[in-house]
Amino acid sequence: MKLKVPPVLVFLSFGLLMYFVAKFLTFGSFDFFGREYLISFLLGMAIIITILALFQFYRAKTTVDPSNPEKASALVVTGLYKYSRNPMYLAMLLLLLALGLLLGNAFNTLVAAGFVAYMNRFQIIPEEQALLKIFGKAYSRYCIDVRRWF
Repeated sequence: MKLKVPPVLVFLSFGLLMYFVAKFLTFGSFDFFGREYLISFLLGMAIIITILALFQFYRAKTTVDPSNPEKASALVVTGLYKYSRNPMYLAMLLLLLALGLLLGNAFNTLVAAGFVAYMNRFQIIPEEQALLKIFGKAYSRYCIDVRRWF
């Protein structure tokens, strides 16, 4: 199975869509005390999650290429992966939420929700099917024990 659109391009597309929503949808603007701190927190969490997730894949000597999940050589189920089956996609979502806060338009939460729906349907489900073929019952049990996002 070869996935068509790399997740990074999907992430960038949704980020661009957020920009256009904030620029052209003149209502829905907001501001609140502590918004900058929340943006910083989300950015920090996204960076930490990404680094830890990549390190875990590197340590397990398996691929981080999401377009060819059938190349996976190890099932990573420890560390962050005890809490989320997709921490790298979770980090992308946190970055989009931070961008939405930075742009200050409430409708960008709908764009972030669209990112989750798209990723579930066109990226995560095909990945899960490929990983189930490779790792069988171990992966099936992992899916029961650990949530997709958080």
